[in-house]
Order: sequence, then structure tokens, then C-alpha cells
Amino acid sequence: MTTTEQPVTSFDTGGTGADTAALDTALAARFDEADLQKKAKDHLWMHFSRQSTVESSGVPIIVKGEGHTIWDSKGKSYLDGLSGLFVVNAGHGRRRLAEVAAKQAEELAFFPIWSYAHPSAIELADRLADLAPGQLNRVFFSTGGGEAVETAFKLAKYYWKLQGRPTKHKVISRSIAYHGTPQGALAITGIPAMKAMFEPVTPGGFRVPNTNYYRSEEMGFVSSTPEGPAREREFGLWAANRIEEMIQFEGPETVAAVFLEPVQNSGGCFPPPAGYFERVREICDQYDVLLVSDEVICAFGRIGRYFACDAYGYEPDMITCAKAMTSGYSPIGATIVSEKIYEPFKHGDTAFYHGYTFAGHPVSSAVALANLDIFEEEGLVERVREKSPIFRSTLEKLKDLPIVGDVRGDGYFFGIELVKDKATKETFDDAESERLLRGFLSKALFDAGLYCRADDRGDPVIQLAPPLTIGETEFDQIENILRGVLSEAWTRL
Repeated sequence: MTTTEQPVTSFDTGGTGADTAALDTALAARFDEADLQKKAKDHLWMHFSRQSTVESSGVPIIVKGEGHTIWDSKGKSYLDGLSGLFVVNAGHGRRRLAEVAAKQAEELAFFPIWSYAHPSAIELADRLADLAPGQLNRVFFSTGGGEAVETAFKLAKYYWKLQGRPTKHKVISRSIAYHGTPQGALAITGIPAMKAMFEPVTPGGFRVPNTNYYRSEEMGFVSSTPEGPAREREFGLWAANRIEEMIQFEGPETVAAVFLEPVQNSGGCFPPPAGYFERVREICDQYDVLLVSDEVICAFGRIGRYFACDAYGYEPDMITCAKAMTSGYSPIGATIVSEKIYEPFKHGDTAFYHGYTFAGHPVSSAVALANLDIFEEEGLVERVREKSPIFRSTLEKLKDLPIVGDVRGDGYFFGIELVKDKATKETFDDAESERLLRGFLSKALFDAGLYCRADDRGDPVIQLAPPLTIGETEFDQIENILRGVLSEAWTRL
């Protein structure tokens, strides 16, 4: 560890007493809240947000982060329960990463990897290939997750054309799954409401059931096996076999790839049942279909491995990743490709005419390398494997609340599904969900000191994905805040 780096245990978590008050006062004095709100209202177009909210009531403005704590422009602190957006895995305020960025920018601020290369991109590609499983040795850089998925989609179609099988162009993904918003990636995203306003989207995307075991019977799964591991495994095989069914229905000579997240994010953290990915791999091999592991969220420790496919025992043909590669200190993404996919490009004049100006950016690549050094030095990936069972058991205490139907997930990635009736699993209608999530929960949780995500792209859930640096103290804080706010939400119903 360098002299400029802080160990996990010394991160400032907000301070106490006079220290906190002094920090709050100092922060608030640095920012003109009214001026910032006016400028935001006049000029800033927020992402995935209702601009009417900005117009009417303004927007929270985050100005500082340290460890797993963030502060707003008024000086109030919050526990970051979502790592920004599944990104800041190593925690906020890492001076070492800022210094690496500055040093690299001074030496070489920018150069493209179009026919040329630079050391940090070369070293990062080598590092990622070493961490990736099996024969995934080739790294195609981008600047974010959506671009990484777009790259994989285009590459899958081109690969089959090079194999003399040009009709293999369709892709399969799961219901409610989110795979990005570029026009190609949007065809893979399984959320109709996010695509309706942009239709017609790129053709060729088809959906199969996800692995939401809590709602398995509603998806058509029927079993006589008693509740337990055997029944859950049976459901996993049922869900995997729906992929085979879709390939057969569309025709194997038309299907290029299957895109799956190791733990599906949208809908609220659907982990794979035992045997699921083993069966998916068998199906893809049987029908000559590529398997893409979309690990934009799940890679780099979120599930307790550098790549989550290792946690679930499968080797994909491609991995897409981004977010936590730099812990958010600089943007980058990558599509990691097997030797099988790369082989046609090793010869003659064949080239993949696809790329991005800022892909493999020198600064981002240097920061990613330093970020991975921190992961190794502080054992962050191992920490997740050690602490995850404690995190789970702490969150499962919330099951005694009438509004909590299910707690699920893996690693440091959990979803809490909210229900109107625990016995029947009845969910909320659209009006109730609007009133519960947007009208109360999101703001109430933030006001109580927890930044997380209330999401209803499927059934209403609260999503948690905190920095990998947190431990038992923060688990208890999260549970306490959730308990208070969810108890009040129930009374409001």
C-alpha cells in the first residue's frame, strides 16, 4: 500500500459530533445551493429522470464522497448503498486513483487505439485477460457498459457471417433484463416500456423467462417437489430449457447469441438457481449459439469474484464489463472475447470495423490498473465472500415486516421485494407503486440517510449494492434505516 492510500478500516464514515458538524458547515459554505438549483433547472437534462421534478422541486446535489459516505451541497451525509450506480466498488475519496489519473494525463492525456496503442491499454488488456476465465484472452475496449453490449452484439453477428452462416443474427435475453440503451443494446433489453418510445428498434431480440424464483409459479413453472434446494434447482433447469425452446422455435440457424447477467439486476436481483448456467452452456454448445455474460454490474467483486461467471461455474464466449473496472474514477468498458471468437480476425485483411474515440483511454486504463491493485492489496473480493452471508442475514431480518415479501441476491448485491400481501404475494398496482416508490420511498430513504434505489421495472423492489469496503456496522445501519422507512410506508398504504 502506498503512503497516499488509506486502508479500508480507516475510511472516514462521516465522523461524529463536532467533526461532523464542522464538515457539514464547511461543505455548505462552499456551494451556493440556490444558484446551483437554478442552473440545473435552466440547463441540465437529467438521465432516466422526470424533468418536471427538477422544474418543480429541484434535485439533490452530491458534492463529496469518502469511503462509503456521500455529502450533498447542504452538508448532509448519507450512506451510499448503491456505490453511486453499482460503480464505486473501492469506495469514494481514493486519493491514489486521482493521483494516478493526474500523472497519466500529464504523460499522455489521450491517444486512440485505432492502429496505434499505448502502454496503459496494453497492460490493462493483459490484466483483464489474466483475470478472465479459460480462453477469454482478447479485450476490445469501449467507454461504458452499453457500448460493451453493443460491441458484443455486432461481433456475434459478424462472427457468424465469417463462419459462412449469415442467417445467425438473432439474440435471446431475459424478461425485464436491462442491457443498455444504445440502439442495438436496446434490442436486447427486455423492458418494453423503455423501448416503446424509440421503436422500431434494431430487430432480432427475443425474450425468455428470468430466474425470479419468488415469482416462479406466475411464470408457468409447475413442480410437485417440496420447497427447498431441489425445487429451486428444478426451476433453474426449467428456466434454462426455455432458452432451448426459443432457439428451436426461431430456428438454430437464425440465433447468434444469448445475453445473460450472472445476477439479473432489473426486476430486483435474480440470482441463478443451482445448475442454471451449466444447462445454458450445454444448450448454447448444442445449437452453436454464443453465450455472452453481461457483467457490467456483476464484475469486479460485486458477487465475490473478479468475474461473476466464475462464481457460478460457467465459461462464456464473451464478457461485457464496465462500471467498477475503475470504481468510477474514470469511464471505461470492455468486451472480453474468447480465442474462438477472435480466431477469424488473426488472418489476412479481416477487420472489425467498430470502435469508439475514447475507448481504452490512457487515463481510464491507468486508473483501472491502480483500482485492481487496490482490490488485490486490500482483499476486497475476498472480503465480499466473507461478509456476504452476514449482509444477507442482516437484511433478512426485514422479512418480519408485512411489506417485505422477499430478500434475494448474492455477494454485495441484494434486492428487497415489496408486496401488499405476504401470503398471496400480491403486488401493488401502477398507481400504488407510483405513490409508494416515487411519492414516498425514494425521498424518505434518502432523507433518512441512505442512498439506494427504489425500482419498479418489474415488481417493486429496493436495490442495494454498497461499496465493497463496508462491514457489519454499515449492514446494521442499512437495516435500521430500511426498517424505519418501510414500517412508515406500510402505514401510509
